[in-house]
Amino acid sequence: MKRKLFLLALVGMLALALAACGGGAAPAGAPAADAPAEVQDFVTWYQYDQNNEDPASDERVGNEYLRNTIPQFNKAFEGKWNWVNQPKAFDKMTAELVAAVQAGGDVPDLFEVSNTQDIIDFYQNGTVQDLTEWAQAQSWFSDLDPNAVEACKGPDGKLYCIPISQRPQLVYVWKDRFPNGYPKTPDEFMKEAERLKNEGLYAITFFGSTDKSGEGLTRAIWTTIASFGGKLDDGQGNMLLNTPENIAAIEFLREIVAKGYVPEIAFAGGFQEEEAFKDASAGSFPTGLFGYRYVNPLSAPNGTKYDKGSAEDMLDAIAAGDVMLVPFISVEGHKPGCGVDVAGFVIPVGAKHPEAAHDYINWIMSPEQNAAWVQGPGGGFPVLKATQADETFQ
Repeated sequence: MKRKLFLLALVGMLALALAACGGGAAPAGAPAADAPAEVQDFVTWYQYDQNNEDPASDERVGNEYLRNTIPQFNKAFEGKWNWVNQPKAFDKMTAELVAAVQAGGDVPDLFEVSNTQDIIDFYQNGTVQDLTEWAQAQSWFSDLDPNAVEACKGPDGKLYCIPISQRPQLVYVWKDRFPNGYPKTPDEFMKEAERLKNEGLYAITFFGSTDKSGEGLTRAIWTTIASFGGKLDDGQGNMLLNTPENIAAIEFLREIVAKGYVPEIAFAGGFQEEEAFKDASAGSFPTGLFGYRYVNPLSAPNGTKYDKGSAEDMLDAIAAGDVMLVPFISVEGHKPGCGVDVAGFVIPVGAKHPEAAHDYINWIMSPEQNAAWVQGPGGGFPVLKATQADETFQ
């Protein structure tokens, strides 16, 4: 994987017209005067905190991005907008926004969405604005990956979020734990898992707890269900779980746990399942692509230490050939499950300055800013085809 550090370019200053004062005539003897437009706060809710400078923070990548970028935006829109970010806990911010809209309380002008499931929650609760007409009128809309656009639509076919980054699910694998390659079928997996168990190791670790409001369902569990041909609904938005495919997937998960192929820490919560991959006691770890930012430091099976304590550790391990990125197993007749989440933005109902959100989104879609957002908060692949061709992602 080719990685390059690049500098964020400053967007040029926008020329803003001064608004004339309204009202009656000026007092006698006083010349009529134009007053400068008042700078308005542009409020966002991100899961990142620009004021958190702790290098050991799990969210240091996003924190640093905001710290560097907020001044750039404010300079680009000087005299018009002042970006104010209000950090929120990632596993609580969705419910907080729904509650704020329903109560008629203060809501942000723009909300960072990092899980496609949020779009359904927002749709069902009438939380966010329909962006279809506005988005289709923008120059960048036709350049968006159609799959990402579909992920941002509600059941009514309308667009409720603007996708910026795609985050596919895949499997991080210690190459030395699977010298013959990662298994492709459940039967092959069982054989390899038994071999590793006899060596005192685990074949796999995954987010198996109900922590973080059931976040684990969107990762390895969904990947397994999809790999067995399963679904969670009937295609009409109605939950449907009791299908032969779903049952087979859950039985597979139950069996690998019962046979001791999964460490108990997989069910501890608090992302502790990552520890078994970090020390290589577990040979594989299915999760989102963005996981590379959090899973560190690393100790490879061959003894190599990747201990910068940052997102560089996983990238270094991949570049060295110690870690592979591969698809999950699948049953005959089905492709490996690979859910794709999108990261992007919604504009809440009741936002005070939706036009500020429009300016911000257009700014993020610019060539000077898009790649930086995808590498920073996005943690995935670009949705804009023009950015996909950027040398950063080759």
